[in-house]
Amino acid sequence: MENITKVWLGLLFLTLFAFVLGWLEKINSILVYLLLITTFFKGYLVVESFMGLSEVQLKYRIIPTVWLVTILFFIAIAYY
Repeated sequence: MENITKVWLGLLFLTLFAFVLGWLEKINSILVYLLLITTFFKGYLVVESFMGLSEVQLKYRIIPTVWLVTILFFIAIAYY
């Protein structure tokens, strides 16, 4: 199995996991942190694999990662 297929399956699993947590409507602060962490991993996988930034210099990979962390930080602040 190719690496991109594994990444796609990982993204699919993480998306289904987030969907099930939202569908159960049993959200508490621990689950919100868990959802934010899984969202970070999904974004990181997209940046590294699908955007093709795994083969470029670190400074170019940091830009979308910092953006993602900033957005997730503001979402966490808005939740609380």
